[in-house]
Amino acid sequence: MSNITENLDEVEKKIQAACDRAKRPRESVTLIAVSKTKPVSDIREAMSHGATVFGENKVQELRDKTSQITEDVHWHMIGHLQNNKVKYLPGMVDMIHSVDNLKLAQEIEKQAAKHDIVMDILCEVNMAGEDTKFGLAPSECIPFIESIKDFEHLRIRGLMTIAPYTEDPESNRQYFRGLKELLNKANEMKLTKEPMDTLSMGMTGDYEVAIEEGATFVRVGTGIFGERNYAI
Repeated sequence: MSNITENLDEVEKKIQAACDRAKRPRESVTLIAVSKTKPVSDIREAMSHGATVFGENKVQELRDKTSQITEDVHWHMIGHLQNNKVKYLPGMVDMIHSVDNLKLAQEIEKQAAKHDIVMDILCEVNMAGEDTKFGLAPSECIPFIESIKDFEHLRIRGLMTIAPYTEDPESNRQYFRGLKELLNKANEMKLTKEPMDTLSMGMTGDYEVAIEEGATFVRVGTGIFGERNYAI
């Protein structure tokens, strides 16, 4: 077995164990294999072992990979998104995880309208208030949802956060719990036409804790593909 196959098996075991601890069904959590900087051959290897959802950070890399991989897999845009790149995403990705400002939401609405589709999005929240990360402050989240909830070509599915990098996953539990509380609060206020059902939180170092706190998407890159090559 290759490392990718072994790694996927290991991640699957950990997801199942976390679901068991949280008394959640395994199907309530979707694994996003974060394939940024990784070659198509690695993605195909993961596909051959059952991976069906892939996350990318850069639009150009997404375009390159989706032109080569035409099979029925799902792509998610999980990285910071510039307004001028939005036009490439309708029809290419199932969901955009990183919506954190009105201009970006307006551009997604405009481009989705051109394609006569409704784009699923998540609002990115910087739960830890890190200067180096994008995202809304928690206090800005509900007003932001209120400002875009009536856009006809956006469907706000839920919230996303990138927790601090840490050697101790337990230290991020507070942020995951806080994101779930924000989602619950927004749903209680009935801000969106349908209740939001998605929490994208947890990465290689802390996805088990995130699942225990309610994650529906976990974004695992290094844990599947190994260390990233930032030189490409």
